This record gives sequence, structure tokens and C-alpha cells, in this order.
Amino acid sequence: MSLSSSDVKRIAHLARIEISDAEVEVTLHKLSGILGLIEQMQAVDTTGITPMSHSQDVVQRLREDVVTETNQRELFQSIAPAVGNGSAEPAVEAGLYLVPKVIE
Repeated sequence: MSLSSSDVKRIAHLARIEISDAEVEVTLHKLSGILGLIEQMQAVDTTGITPMSHSQDVVQRLREDVVTETNQRELFQSIAPAVGNGSAEPAVEAGLYLVPKVIE
């Protein structure tokens, strides 16, 4: 696929990139090279090749799924800020934090 200078200017416009006329030629050359590499890769016969999820056969070391911190939910909810309507009661209801309504 070959690109023209007008194609590069259009791509730059769509990407909201300001590009000078001098940069158009350099960018045209670079984009043409990238598209040439893509065409080469598409020409390779990959019949019978299994897709890979990673280029190296690696396995992540997994840690044990162990609780390392204690549950402090009750403590945090007991010190929650007040509702704000003159009440000193924490802004918590049914285990959830109450927040002001911001959408009407």
C-alpha cells in the first residue's frame, strides 16, 4: 500500500497532530516503511502454527492467596464523616458509605 502526501496530511489531521510540509515527506517515508513491513509479515504462510500468548515460554510465580491484614471495616465506618445535615451520626447505612447526590 502506498501513501501520498495528502494521505499523511489527512492522517495527521485525524490524529490532531500539526505537521509541517517538511515533516510530511519524512513521515511519509517512515509510514511507507512500516506498511511495507506489515505487508511482508502478512505474506508469511502461518498455516499450522499455533498462536502464542507470549513470545517466551514463561510462567508467573504466584504467591499464596492468604489474608495478611485484619478486617477493619467496622472501625473505619465508625469514624466516617457525619451526614452533614446537622447530625453527628456517621454517613453509613447498611455497611455502605453515604455520599451527596451529584446528579439530578
